[in-house]
Amino acid sequence: MRTILLLTFSLLVFSGFVQAKKSPPNNAPIDIVVNRSKTCGCCGKWLEHLKNNNFNVVDNMLDDVQSIKTQHGVSPEMASCHTALVGGYVVEGHVPASDIKKLLASKPKVIGISVPGMPAGTPGMEMGDKQDAYQVLSFDKNQKTHVFSQYEAK
Repeated sequence: MRTILLLTFSLLVFSGFVQAKKSPPNNAPIDIVVNRSKTCGCCGKWLEHLKNNNFNVVDNMLDDVQSIKTQHGVSPEMASCHTALVGGYVVEGHVPASDIKKLLASKPKVIGISVPGMPAGTPGMEMGDKQDAYQVLSFDKNQKTHVFSQYEAK
């Protein structure tokens, strides 16, 4: 009886150890691939924002970013200057790192999220104290959008 209890306890401890080894720590860097034009200056600042927020950034500089947008279902209405791929989602434009993390945690059934255009005050588009009001929009395969988060003007 004692041997059975010891074996059962050992099995439980070992299986918990194996499970812990498989689960990445909450603070593990998040891999993200950013596709951007070679001529864009603001994108580099957004990459720094991501790196400062625990993202492992692969910077993919291209001659034709539009083909990436088309391939991944980004409509002209959702478009901005760069297109990132992370965790099976598309992130278009100057989306705050906190919203990307929220997307990955909530796992909605969408293609991705976008900050259309290039609003002042978004990460990478800082202009002193000026911040335009803007929305982060989620979009699905039918291009149906929903407000994912929003930011007030300052």
